[in-house]
Amino acid sequence: MRVVQVNCVFDNSLSDPEALLARYTTLTGWSEALVAAGAGPVAVVQRFSRSLRFTKNDVEYVFVNDGGPGHPAPWRGSQPVAEAVVGLSPDVVHVNGLEFPVVVRQLRRSLSAGAAIVVQSHAGGGLIGRAPALRLLWRIAGTAADAFLFAADEHAAAARRAGLLSARQPAYTVMEASTTFESGPRDVARRASGMAGAPAILWVGRLTSNKDPLTVLDGFERALAALPGATLTMIFGTDELLPGVRRRIEASPALGARVQLVGEAPRHEMPVFYSAADIFIVGSHREGSGYALMEACACGAVPAVTDIPTFRLLTADGSLGALWTAGDAIDCARALTHVGRGDLTAARSRVMEHFARALSWPAVGRRAFDIYTDVMKNRGA
Repeated sequence: MRVVQVNCVFDNSLSDPEALLARYTTLTGWSEALVAAGAGPVAVVQRFSRSLRFTKNDVEYVFVNDGGPGHPAPWRGSQPVAEAVVGLSPDVVHVNGLEFPVVVRQLRRSLSAGAAIVVQSHAGGGLIGRAPALRLLWRIAGTAADAFLFAADEHAAAARRAGLLSARQPAYTVMEASTTFESGPRDVARRASGMAGAPAILWVGRLTSNKDPLTVLDGFERALAALPGATLTMIFGTDELLPGVRRRIEASPALGARVQLVGEAPRHEMPVFYSAADIFIVGSHREGSGYALMEACACGAVPAVTDIPTFRLLTADGSLGALWTAGDAIDCARALTHVGRGDLTAARSRVMEHFARALSWPAVGRRAFDIYTDVMKNRGA
């Protein structure tokens, strides 16, 4: 099975292709997982500021400079990208992102009749419904795509209601990424991270209204009555709600003594924080996938996360840890109390076993290979 991934977006600030690949770990991880699952040859066609090609970890990377911006508009095509893909003679072309219907249409017109095209959503449900022009372009593109990939059935249903998918175009669910993070010795992680507490609760996420840190703080404060030894460590990059978070902590002696604001941490240090944590929490109202939750699961932190489609998938419908209603501090406290009073050692083992079985890169690669096989069969029927 010859597979070509197409990625139309690149960071204009990057001039080194190796730096781009280091940044886009989803791109490299997916491709290498396909190789491990038995696909091959596997290649990536990546728009970039200059053209070159090389092979790394059994994946061929073809960088194409078509003169366009780092993030092209939905109505922009790329004949150089289409030509590069055709030159690789693929059985399956995997286009990243719902934002490029014109590129997909160009590919359909350029490829052989037997080649299948799948398009993977990386936006969850957030993009759909807010871009009339994009919906119109997908209607014009028609059935150029043979199938679409989503992280959750609910995201696929929203796209279908918006008219991005026709009745004949199937949608498959598969997580868009995984992680290579692994759990380390907990006592070592506790010392290295400075995290303490029984339980030690970890937040990793932007301080935005979607992640809802203020509801999490309210819920954590309520849970302290049942979990008096608990601590909350918060790691974040984007900090638009940081002033409000600080005011909330300063207004509560209980939070002031139990919440640690770390800010941004280097990525290579994150497995230490995840390994030191007993519980992982975030208050997201919506997510395309949930990278931080995947990383937490890989390292054994037990989820206490909001009841949204991708989190239900990542937690096996809430059978691992607990789910709570977004925006509801009382329900957040209930979830924290339920997980914190449980057998965290046993729960930690179950989370890591689930990750290895269903969420790891090998699992994602096998799932993708099976999807491609099914799409190719239907294309040839």
